[in-house]
Amino acid sequence: MGEKLRITAWVSAGILAGALTTVSLQTVARGNLSPLPLEELQQLAAVFDMVKTDYVEPVDEKKLISDAISGMVSGLDPHSQYFDKKSFKEFREGTTGSFVGVGIEITQEDGLVKVVSPIEGSPAFKAGLKPNDLITKVDDVAVKGLSLNDAVKRMRGEPKTTVVLTVFRKDENRTFTVSIVRDQIHTQSVRGKVMEPGYAWIRLSQFQERTVEDFAHKLEEIYKQEPHLKGLVLDLRNDPGGLLDAAVAVSAAFLPEDATVVSTNGQLPESKAVFKASPEFYERGLGADPLKNLPSALKKVPLVVLVNEGSASASEIVAGALQDQHRATIMGSQTFGKGSVQTVRPLGPDTGLKITTARYYTPSGRSIQAKGIVPDIWIDETAEGSPFAVLRMREADLDKHLNSGQGEEKPNPELEKARDEARKRLEEEALKPLSERKPPEMGSDKDFPLSQAILQLKGLPVVASKSQVERKATTGEE
Repeated sequence: MGEKLRITAWVSAGILAGALTTVSLQTVARGNLSPLPLEELQQLAAVFDMVKTDYVEPVDEKKLISDAISGMVSGLDPHSQYFDKKSFKEFREGTTGSFVGVGIEITQEDGLVKVVSPIEGSPAFKAGLKPNDLITKVDDVAVKGLSLNDAVKRMRGEPKTTVVLTVFRKDENRTFTVSIVRDQIHTQSVRGKVMEPGYAWIRLSQFQERTVEDFAHKLEEIYKQEPHLKGLVLDLRNDPGGLLDAAVAVSAAFLPEDATVVSTNGQLPESKAVFKASPEFYERGLGADPLKNLPSALKKVPLVVLVNEGSASASEIVAGALQDQHRATIMGSQTFGKGSVQTVRPLGPDTGLKITTARYYTPSGRSIQAKGIVPDIWIDETAEGSPFAVLRMREADLDKHLNSGQGEEKPNPELEKARDEARKRLEEEALKPLSERKPPEMGSDKDFPLSQAILQLKGLPVVASKSQVERKATTGEE
């Protein structure tokens, strides 16, 4: 999902480990356990013993148990997961928005790693790396032929260790090496700026622990630059989600106090909850209300929310709340459709379990599970349309996905036909020079959906999509 023909990553293996997940971090004391199925547990123990003694070569007992737990959890739904030591560390990095590395946002170009932007204040920023620099080697390993993930892993490491990057700078036609000392990096999940007098844009790329504070600071900056804001675009395109508290806080910035943001419902008593636009529902762990210094005008400024197929989970909570409370116009494409909440519980000092504990519902009581948020105004990715949107994976396409619990409809029989046509067009597109198929940067003057959002705020006609249609909820498994 996301921008077509572009793969982007933060220099962090697993920085998106929390992607497509609305998470609540908690530890729950377990009591009143139901009786255990002793016969089945005896079978499990017997299989464990047979594998340990009869398998062709010795097996690691701890790995057998870890694999058994992983298999049990993976059979539930696509978002429940057992975390071993490594994956638990990566998941926590994804939700905190920090990791150890050099500090660059990267993409891939012609098999090389291209610097999109160094993170301000990071080791890479201080070392002088610039946008469009091409990394050809990491230490002595050529990048050509490596996947983007492998390149990311090689640039990560322990704090205060050194990595040597070989860089080709096209505009200077020279290759040079630079030694960078790895350090703790804080990712920037919030961007924003005044687009033109009276109108501003603010983008959230993920809902992390630092997102709410960064969001509030960016809005304060925007209001200092433009005190008489006439309209604001909240950009949630390709935002895969993150922390539930952060989604509630972002919604609360625009809603009246005590307005309902989202409700949840599951088996456990604590999973049956209503979250409102009040500090007690989102300031947990922050120490103080990060929104308290925002101008009161923000509650009434005309608002457009941009979404697409890559908007999932926490970003769908925000879009759904603002849509149901009639606070914003939702523009773009139908969202991913992940309407379930995962709770992360430690199993020990360095392992954990992420398990689906509830469905969430928008203020009007809608479950968007396997359906998504349907925009008020459908807008294409470009002025020429959204030819590849149908190829993007959505919740309804995932194996073992939950259904909405509110009745299901059969898949659209025309969908596969549309996908075949899109695949053929994508193959043709891939033959074009890179300069012709590179999507415009979000927030730029060539960002078509953003330009339409500004027109909507001004009360001017917009170029609504004539081809996009709603995808209905599809049958999944409980």
